[in-house]
Amino acid sequence: MELQKYDGNIHPDEWINDLRTYFNINPSSKDVIIAISLVDPTIKLSTDINSFEKLRNELKEDSSFTVFKNANKRKLQLLKYIPGCDTLKFVTTFRKLCYNGEINNIEEQKKYLFKTLPISNFNDISNEFHVKMKNVSSLNELIKEFEDIILEKSNIIKSGSVVALKHVATGKYLSSIKNLHYTTGSKKQLVFAGSSDFNLNSLWNIEFNGEFATSFDTFALRHIKSSLFLGINWGYSRSYYKSPSTNHTEVSCDGNETKWNFRHSKLENDQVYLKSNDIINLGIEKKYDYDETMHFKKLFVIMKG
Repeated sequence: MELQKYDGNIHPDEWINDLRTYFNINPSSKDVIIAISLVDPTIKLSTDINSFEKLRNELKEDSSFTVFKNANKRKLQLLKYIPGCDTLKFVTTFRKLCYNGEINNIEEQKKYLFKTLPISNFNDISNEFHVKMKNVSSLNELIKEFEDIILEKSNIIKSGSVVALKHVATGKYLSSIKNLHYTTGSKKQLVFAGSSDFNLNSLWNIEFNGEFATSFDTFALRHIKSSLFLGINWGYSRSYYKSPSTNHTEVSCDGNETKWNFRHSKLENDQVYLKSNDIINLGIEKKYDYDETMHFKKLFVIMKG
């Protein structure tokens, strides 16, 4: 461990603590004198300093420390959390800037952390932030709650995500095989509950108008291997083709109707974004079925691929 000079670019507390650690390892009767000699000559000190505490206090009274604190506060104001970034690095930077800027009040820390949130979907994140942070009383709690929010947001399914849908009742994945067609009905590419083991035939690309989806939005599912959209088909009489195995409406790839929607299995979740591992009821609007506008109501777990 080497002794570091002090020129105003480190917090006095941190610098003094490092010195004490050094002198605990390398005792010296002239430790305070050595410490004073390490201070940049542009920082004027009194001649009666005889302890680390006096040295610390004088360094904090110097104008360089005011500049140091304000510089770190400005860095905090510019700090932004970027979704998908290294959260550990972000949190470490945030805590260090609070320490250097001597921002110790928890309410002030909350305000700075809040200002780092991304602008996209700001209202949703803002509401959740204020609810979770309301009773937080320490920086440690603040960081833990922030990490919970980030972890939850990382599970949100974005438009363009690759997903798999696992049928709750059977544990099998919704699957299709390129160029494997029904021999009856629409004769389009067959869709089935495949293996209970995850494979490439069970991967779908989910697409919706916005960046995220709620139960009020419709979306499309495009089979990855065949690039065809999941849907249902009707014939010339505008009656829907039936599945040869269940006699329910046939579901295929390359359908006439491909706008799907979902409802969470728990109704209280219907206004939140669709997330990985959500259990949902999958449904589709049937243009020519006036008695039943929803069909194919099956319970699925949706997962990021």
